[in-house]
Amino acid sequence: MGNARLDYIWLDGYEVVNIRTKAQIHPDSAYTGALEDTPNWGFDGSSTQQAEGHDSDCILKPARVYPNPFRSNAYLVLCEVFHRDGTPHETNTRHKIDRDREAEFWFGFEQEYILLTSNGRPVGFPDGGFPEPQGPYYCAVGAHRVEAREMIDEHWDACLEADLGVTGINAEVMLGQWEFQCFGKGALRAADDLIVARFLLHLISEKYNLIATLDPKPISGDWNGSGMHANFSFDYLRDTGGKEYVEALCEGFRPFHQEHIAVYGAGNERRLTGSHETASIDQFSFGASNRGASIRIPLYTSTHDWKGYLEDRRPASDADPYLVVDRIMRTVSIAHEKAV
Repeated sequence: MGNARLDYIWLDGYEVVNIRTKAQIHPDSAYTGALEDTPNWGFDGSSTQQAEGHDSDCILKPARVYPNPFRSNAYLVLCEVFHRDGTPHETNTRHKIDRDREAEFWFGFEQEYILLTSNGRPVGFPDGGFPEPQGPYYCAVGAHRVEAREMIDEHWDACLEADLGVTGINAEVMLGQWEFQCFGKGALRAADDLIVARFLLHLISEKYNLIATLDPKPISGDWNGSGMHANFSFDYLRDTGGKEYVEALCEGFRPFHQEHIAVYGAGNERRLTGSHETASIDQFSFGASNRGASIRIPLYTSTHDWKGYLEDRRPASDADPYLVVDRIMRTVSIAHEKAV
């Protein structure tokens, strides 16, 4: 069968992080995808905003291994970045997450994105003009109502083949806008799966000559932006909850609003305007079934004895999921103590 192909994946050091990748052949023909048998590798950090040219070597340390959905005897290797002395790189946001608590947190990300053609216009938008106003496109079916469904289905199939927690897809409010949902039991698993799902999305978009942009508002005007809503739960919220507790927990997020906004993605001020199903970036709010709030208390929670999960609607589509889960976990730790 030959030696396995390993495609290494990591996040670079740009303000809006990009996914980087390169591949090699595993030296052992008996390799079966075990993390402990996956070697470290290196890369030129001076080409990814992660090092200077005079000291450019960075280390890729494998963090999770997935089957490659496009090739046999091949794997996708999600990595953390380290300095050559073995210390975590400043851009290694995965390393920030509390390993002692992350397992009890479940996250479900709603990753919105917009497909652009080579001229920078959303797919389906006529040259020099605009389609019909928003209304007929959300969860739509039919020509001129949805675009690029073949690519979207191919992406979902690839995610399932790679054993990612992608649980659903739908066309979104703007023509050319789509969403996939990615769920994981454990903050690290959820965020890891999202990064690899993004990687597969960008990889497949090459085949269709489309750009899957995570810009939170690439088209100004009366069009929805793109978010990465973060649904989250933890042991007490799932098992005990209660209306007073849930409302007090949400209120406990208020003092940390700006700390959340600071790590919830670049360009979010263009999206969080108080319109188009968003709250204002300057004000914190929460409410049951309120998609115009910073945090929505879902119908499931309010109808199941106020036990379940919450949805933070503030993260932008380009947000780093590791920073998002780290900030939510930190705030929950403080807010929970005051709410019980």
